[in-house]
Amino acid sequence: MSFAQHGDVKIAYETFGPPDGEPLLLMMGLTFQMIWWPDGFCRKLADRGFAVARFDNRDAGLSTHFADAPGTTGRALTARDGGPAYRVDDMVGDAVAVLDDLGWSSAHLLGESLGATLAQLVAIHHPSRVRSLVSAMAGGTGGALSNLRNLKIGTLLRLATKRYDNTREGDVRRLVDTYLLMCSRRHPIDEEWVRATAEASIDRDQDPGGTHRQLAAARTATNLRAQLRRLQTPTLVIHGEDDPWIRLRAARTLAKTIPGARLTTYPDMGHEFPEHLWATIAADVWDNAQAATTAPAPEHT
Repeated sequence: MSFAQHGDVKIAYETFGPPDGEPLLLMMGLTFQMIWWPDGFCRKLADRGFAVARFDNRDAGLSTHFADAPGTTGRALTARDGGPAYRVDDMVGDAVAVLDDLGWSSAHLLGESLGATLAQLVAIHHPSRVRSLVSAMAGGTGGALSNLRNLKIGTLLRLATKRYDNTREGDVRRLVDTYLLMCSRRHPIDEEWVRATAEASIDRDQDPGGTHRQLAAARTATNLRAQLRRLQTPTLVIHGEDDPWIRLRAARTLAKTIPGARLTTYPDMGHEFPEHLWATIAADVWDNAQAATTAPAPEHT
């Protein structure tokens, strides 16, 4: 385990694969920790030739938490509780700090969900640091509510998890249920891995307020459509056709917005990277990275 420093914030990260491989930074979504990037998937990426790094966003896992900052409850989402503890730009800076600590002048980025939006922002604001971009399970062109496949998903999550008491076991079961609700049921799910990862997550992070603070930060992102239209980074947009959270049309719109972006969809994938697709997705990410070797270097506009 290593830590990058961004001001007063420490960002925990770890690496897989050969140090001299193509640098690839994995960026996780809302509230989930880096260990939800499955080790097996990270190794598939490393086998392709990537030097892989994954990290805990601030307010998740072993990175710095803001439990004593304003904006620690759901009221922060409407800016009635002192405003957000930090902004989405701060989370973007965390990713750049990890690149700096690794000694990577530039890297390929793979982001999922909120992590995809953060990866888009790194490419927008720090184009010289990004060799290629893979945006998974996300939109990025505004209209967040219209991108949601099921407006009642939050209610479903609460109903599925509120029956558990406030014990370690209850916390684990809530997290397991939350993850399973994001999965497609069109493929087998390794529930032993889900349970083990949930247990490890609870043991690494006892702060339940991080989700609200990350959500409040995400609200500070503006509509990126105009900026994405100027993006020169080789981009792949990937999406699960069985994603219960984000509509497929959000991915299609994103791919049409970014010049030269390609869209790849997987019929039996939800808001997750299922094991049977690890090798396929790793190959797709590698192919997009190779496209960067023939693309002109991006310029800041």
